[in-house]
Amino acid sequence: MESAYLQKHLGACLTQGLAEVARIRPVDPIEYLALWLYKYKENVTMEKLREKEMADLERDRELALMEQEMMERLRAEELVFQQQQLELEMQEKERQRLEELQRAQELLEKNAAADSGKTLAEISDRYGAPKLSRVEEVDESILSDVALNIDQDL
Repeated sequence: MESAYLQKHLGACLTQGLAEVARIRPVDPIEYLALWLYKYKENVTMEKLREKEMADLERDRELALMEQEMMERLRAEELVFQQQQLELEMQEKERQRLEELQRAQELLEKNAAADSGKTLAEISDRYGAPKLSRVEEVDESILSDVALNIDQDL
C-alpha cells in the first residue's frame, strides 16, 4: 500500500533525483536530493502555469480572430449599406432633376404658346426695346419656283 502511494506520487520524481545524485556524487547527497526535489517541484509548478498561460493565450487568440472576422463582416455590410444609400441618393437626385427639367419644359411650352402672337417689344421688359411689327415668313421654296419660271419665260 505504501509502495503504491510512493510509486504514484514520488515515482518519476524520486527516480530522476536519485539518478542525478548517483551521476553527480555530491558531498552531502541528502541535502542535494532535498534541494533537487524542491527545484523539481518548482519546475513542475512553473510548467503547469506556463501550459495554462499558453492555453489562455490560444483561447484569446481564437477569440481575437473571431472578433476580427466579425469586424470585417460588419465593415463589408456597412460598405454595402453606404453604397445602397449612395445609389438611393443618386436616384433621388436624378428623379428631382428630371422633374425640374419637365417643369421647365412645360413652362417653356406654356410661355411659347402665350408669347407666339406677341411682338419683340411686347415680350421684352427692357426700356427702349424696339417696337417692330411682326414679319410673316414666306416659304422660300415657292419663291425659288417662281424665280425659275420667270427665268424660263425670258
